[in-house]
Amino acid sequence: MARSKPSARNALKKLREQREELDAQETRLREEAAGELGKVLLECGAETIEPAQLKQLIRASLTIGIDDALKRLSPA
Repeated sequence: MARSKPSARNALKKLREQREELDAQETRLREEAAGELGKVLLECGAETIEPAQLKQLIRASLTIGIDDALKRLSPA
C-alpha cells in the first residue's frame, strides 16, 4: 500500500507545535543562562555595579569585541 503524502495543513500544524516547543526550550535555557551569569557576578563582586552601568559596559564590550575589550582592560 502506498503512503499518502502529508498535507500542507498537517505539516503546518506540526511546524507550529515544534516552534512552540523550541520557544519553551529557549525560554528555559535563557533563564538557566541568566542564573549562571548571576553566579559569576556574585563571585567577582560585580553585584555592586549599577545595572545601567553594567548594561553599558557589556554593550560597549560587545561593540569592540570581547577580546579587544579584555586587552584594553588588562594591565600592560
